[in-house]
Amino acid sequence: MNPADLIAIDVHTHAEVSCWNPFDNYGEEYDRAADKYFGSDRRPTIAETVAYYRERRIGLVMFTVDAESQLGRRRIPNEEIAEAAKQNADMMICFGSIDPHKGKMGAREARRLIEEHGVRGFKFHPTVQGFLPYDRMAWPIYEVIAEHKLPAIFHSGHSGIGSGMRCGGGLRLQNSNPMLLEDVAIAFPDIQIVIAHPSWPWQDEALSLALHKPNVWIDLSGWSPKYFPPQLVQYANTLLKDRMLFGSDYPLITPERWMKDFDEAGFKDKVKPLILKENAVRLLGLG
Repeated sequence: MNPADLIAIDVHTHAEVSCWNPFDNYGEEYDRAADKYFGSDRRPTIAETVAYYRERRIGLVMFTVDAESQLGRRRIPNEEIAEAAKQNADMMICFGSIDPHKGKMGAREARRLIEEHGVRGFKFHPTVQGFLPYDRMAWPIYEVIAEHKLPAIFHSGHSGIGSGMRCGGGLRLQNSNPMLLEDVAIAFPDIQIVIAHPSWPWQDEALSLALHKPNVWIDLSGWSPKYFPPQLVQYANTLLKDRMLFGSDYPLITPERWMKDFDEAGFKDKVKPLILKENAVRLLGLG
């Protein structure tokens, strides 16, 4: 990635459609519930997303969520995203996603994705993947990530996935309390842990953990900045200004909408460049 050619780096975008695998309609009720919750049914291909970001001179980190054990849905191949990143290396980075229930086999995959496909980090979603972040089941994968000193993004807080479904689709919000990451932050100081989203209803827990553990960051994806809790803006402007990251959650929120609202949400002018690009350059080792 060439940061000098980019106006911003979005560290949180999703691959929604595979062009390698046939369409898997199993579990479609989760998508329909999410469409209703977010008021969006946008499902661009990887290539369409890359073209969209290239036109706007915004770099992006893209990943899928492998939740095959919990949801029974075939994942989008990590290799498909990695190939797109290789073809667009000036402005795109791939993070992998591996279901933690895959244990040692998942660790083998993580190593292969890093060493053979150039994957630069990993994404976990404790609610959708159905695990507690500190569960030793996931540690073989964490060990590989730590060995290569790569970052890992963890979903936190409420989830639009399952919202409104009977029993919430069986998905547990409690798995995504950011304080459950504390044991991971202590055991793996070489992993830069990114807490994704304003962590409602646990925003203060996320801020406390990031203040206490220097390998914990926060990405600001999934919400329009005009709805950010005031304490999140306060700490982004002060004590945590070097560990806050721009993320949109595209395609659920567009970077244009996010950046427009960001300009009006009370962030200091001297802090905006850190959040939009400079902190991501450090996190991703692009300096």
